[in-house]
Amino acid sequence: MHASRTIGGVRIDGGTPTPENPVRHELTDPATGAAWASVEYGGEPEARRALDSAAKALPDWAGLAPGRRAASLRAIAADLREDRLTAELAGLITRETGKRIAEARAEVGLSAAFFEWFADLAGSRSGRVWSHVPGLRHEVGERALGVVAVLTPWNFPVSIPARKIAPALAAGCSVLFKPSEVAPASALLLAEVVERHVPSGVVSTVVGEPAAISDVWLSDRRVRGLTFTGSTRVGRLLAAAVAPRFTRAVLELGGNAPFVVLDDADLDLAVDTLMVAKYRNNGQSCIAANQVWAPRSLADELADRFCRASDRLVLGDPADEATTLGPLALPTDPARVDGLLDASGGDVWRAATPAPPTGHFAGPAVSVRPGRDSTLVREEIFGPAVSVLEYDALETVLEAVAASPYGLGGYVIGPPRRAADVARSLDVGIVGVNTGSPNTPQVPFAGLKDSGLGVEGSHLGLEAFLSPQTVAVGDC
Repeated sequence: MHASRTIGGVRIDGGTPTPENPVRHELTDPATGAAWASVEYGGEPEARRALDSAAKALPDWAGLAPGRRAASLRAIAADLREDRLTAELAGLITRETGKRIAEARAEVGLSAAFFEWFADLAGSRSGRVWSHVPGLRHEVGERALGVVAVLTPWNFPVSIPARKIAPALAAGCSVLFKPSEVAPASALLLAEVVERHVPSGVVSTVVGEPAAISDVWLSDRRVRGLTFTGSTRVGRLLAAAVAPRFTRAVLELGGNAPFVVLDDADLDLAVDTLMVAKYRNNGQSCIAANQVWAPRSLADELADRFCRASDRLVLGDPADEATTLGPLALPTDPARVDGLLDASGGDVWRAATPAPPTGHFAGPAVSVRPGRDSTLVREEIFGPAVSVLEYDALETVLEAVAASPYGLGGYVIGPPRRAADVARSLDVGIVGVNTGSPNTPQVPFAGLKDSGLGVEGSHLGLEAFLSPQTVAVGDC
């Protein structure tokens, strides 16, 4: 970015630190490894000002009729669907994260869908009257939870914030937003769009070192809710930080999704579905397929077909429409993924197509029959690599999934009725049966075990930001 640009009230340019602006963070293009811009960092003073602003704005925003808040959300969605803004946001997502441009455009569309869905929900809710006790009328209403902190990662820098900010606003909460420092430009542009349609202070955004900001917000009793997506390790730290005040928390954390192929599955369908479930966002998704479980009689054929399909992927510039696999966002990730493969103990296949000479590229790779206790199998990969594991009895797979500390997503491939029965037996929160894209704004997205706490999406995602109040009125 050659010229200065203010996005979301923060200047992003190619400038250098000055006495008036001492802390700047460089943004790196994963496709080239080169710095392309820098962003001003905020710290404790900015976090405190944002909190004061959010607390001041809360009563008026919460006091608006739900239909008026819904109108604001629909206006935000309309802006996001405007061609020029879609293109600008998608370009920033690709530049920051290495996500393919087609996927980046789809992410912007999904973000608009979240605002539309929660606008519809906000406009349809009303209070209720329950009369279960003679002589008493129980009036049950819903109030905004309060000021909420929204902390988001870099891998979906627009749609994950939208999934959190939209229901918070629909419920009448004011929002403290801290996007990832890895990919702040697209998130700041989203914040700018949102702020255009809500009163001043309803959404306040600060970019900076995570602890410097979250410590201020999460130690203050005015913050009544926390919603975070990120690693299980950080989720535990945040949960501990808010526990003394019993702050309500929604935590969407790490995953290690099993991909279960049944013995009567269509292998062409299995490969096509796995290509989506594994390589979405270059493998950097919390519900990416990590462990492929196949019957012993089919494992080699499935692995061979998947390797041949993966070998046809085109590694390159994610802004090029012809690219089908882009770079990883972090410069250390290609070596990290390569190390997981080397230590897996399996027969490792790597794509023949060489990676581009610059940038954070990792080619597709498969480890067949790795050690069950290898890190590649046990932990989230977050890259374009996968393990293929054999099974003789389906119970072995179900037991392995149940024993895993993670329980976010999974996949089952086979005849629909039987596959759905198997899906219900998996100890995870969301399962795709013969589809690599199981999530949508209208359904709950929730992890089990170390994969999180609380629900996003659906009507339950709105209720996370609402507090019920019962008024019992006696007859006089």
